[in-house]
Amino acid sequence: MSRKYQGLIVLNTKSIDGSVDDLVTSISKEFEAEGAKIDKVAQLGRRQFAYNARHLESGHYVNYTFGGGPEVITKIQNRLKLNGHVHLQHFLRIA
Repeated sequence: MSRKYQGLIVLNTKSIDGSVDDLVTSISKEFEAEGAKIDKVAQLGRRQFAYNARHLESGHYVNYTFGGGPEVITKIQNRLKLNGHVHLQHFLRIA
């Protein structure tokens, strides 16, 4: 059973090799490696945080819309925890 999800990922772009687009593409490949089918990727840009979180003043926000089974969220969360460029992740099931 495939469901639609939306994932907001905040990226730490402080010390990346290459461009932000390359980082967004690599995160998309991690989604697909765990069985998600990406429908849309929207880069929301760099935004300041209300307070310094883990020595960061700002982050690059990316919104992923994708489909997959109920177990795909847990797999993606576990995989992205290991990625040092992912500062924050939040997932929401949409209709």
